[in-house]
Amino acid sequence: MKKSLHKKPSHRLILWAVLCFTLLYSMPRDAAGLSVQDEAIIGQKYLGLLQNYFEFVDDAYATAYINSLGQYLIKPLETKHFPYRFYIVKNNDLNAFAVPGGHIFIFSGLIEASDEVDELASVVCHEIGHISARHMAYRLEQSKKLNLLSMAGLLAGILIGGDAGGAIMAGTMGATQQAQLNYSRDDERQADQLGVKYMDTSGFDPSAQVTIMRKLSEASWGSASRIPSYLLTHPGGAERMATIENMISGQTRKPEKPMAVEFRRRFPVFKTIVKATTMDPLYGETVFRRELEKQPDSTLAHFGLGILLKEGMEYGDAIHEFQEALKGKSYVPIILAHLGEAYQLAGRDDEAIAVLERALKLDRQNRTALFLLAHSYQSLEEYQKAIDLYKKLTYLRPVKKEVYYNLGICYGREKRLARAHYNFGIYFMRLRQIEKARFHLQKANALCRNDPSLKNRIRKATEMLAPKNKVPQQ
Repeated sequence: MKKSLHKKPSHRLILWAVLCFTLLYSMPRDAAGLSVQDEAIIGQKYLGLLQNYFEFVDDAYATAYINSLGQYLIKPLETKHFPYRFYIVKNNDLNAFAVPGGHIFIFSGLIEASDEVDELASVVCHEIGHISARHMAYRLEQSKKLNLLSMAGLLAGILIGGDAGGAIMAGTMGATQQAQLNYSRDDERQADQLGVKYMDTSGFDPSAQVTIMRKLSEASWGSASRIPSYLLTHPGGAERMATIENMISGQTRKPEKPMAVEFRRRFPVFKTIVKATTMDPLYGETVFRRELEKQPDSTLAHFGLGILLKEGMEYGDAIHEFQEALKGKSYVPIILAHLGEAYQLAGRDDEAIAVLERALKLDRQNRTALFLLAHSYQSLEEYQKAIDLYKKLTYLRPVKKEVYYNLGICYGREKRLARAHYNFGIYFMRLRQIEKARFHLQKANALCRNDPSLKNRIRKATEMLAPKNKVPQQ
């Protein structure tokens, strides 16, 4: 049996959190609804809490893939209330959920269970449907007493679990309010309808919504004995599958779209990266070695095994597996980036640079290769070369916070202290360490002399520290 790799909450607490966020979608339409701004603020508060309780996949390629897929799927939306963001949670359950403000979370187990990207896309489209219809905003508005503080208490109670968590939840919500949190079949149906529409418009197969739902209905959801009854009123899978089949039965499939074809082409390597970075190492190694017994020249099995060995600090063996994977001549830039990292971690920066530069000749936007190449130049004290690469990364969203930290280090080594402090300020802003961010921005402003462009960026960053503003995530 696979071992779950989510390190912070237990299996039961994660399930509770998923159900909590999903149940909040079902608000009757007689409410005016929260403002978009209020919903965005609530979403930021939830995101901050979730980042403390869940572990996310941090691989640049996987993160870029899921966000690119999500951004492609929201194109049919006539109105985009929020800048949608997509996250992969390290958890073997078959789940996904969304919180206010356009944040959508997909569990790694769901990605592993998806045979095609169409199945994954159907779940993402369903969650987009909930957000675009603003189900949660209506629900929150209906329960007037369930304010921001109450919602935070509810979330804390669910995540803490046990008697202590139950006491927090009881203090947060009355019986009437808890009754109002029952699922709405109408909202689920509407999200399914919107999901089918978005799938069809984007060039994916809407019938994948039925196949993945069948997998969800057959999956083990863990013990429900500790879950409050109002969390268990979700519409039955069979009913929803039949409704979706009726919706798509008379539809004529639209011609395939180039972007959908490209996402299908890249899905196997994306799935391999997610598997290799979320599986229990011993179990994962067994899985990939069994694949190699069946197919010794499998590019993806060698690649996945190489990632596991690299994470286990077996760099020599990892380098061998990546070199074997390259023989297949598929996904070459991605494999080269991981091979370069293995050389780098082994202290072989010259070899890492040669490999990473080769990767960038094939894919100039390869974020992993750009970051690693910059880091190798930084290690070799070639700071200006590192700065040029890190600066390029600041224009490729989403930006890792470590980019700003390393820019600060490199500018400091070059005695360009105003820019060093500015980038440290951005780094600590991203960590939500406001006092440290303010200190570095003030130092940057004091040191900034004849650079009006930098001074303007310092001013804008300082304004973002005001309480009424939210710290940017990208």
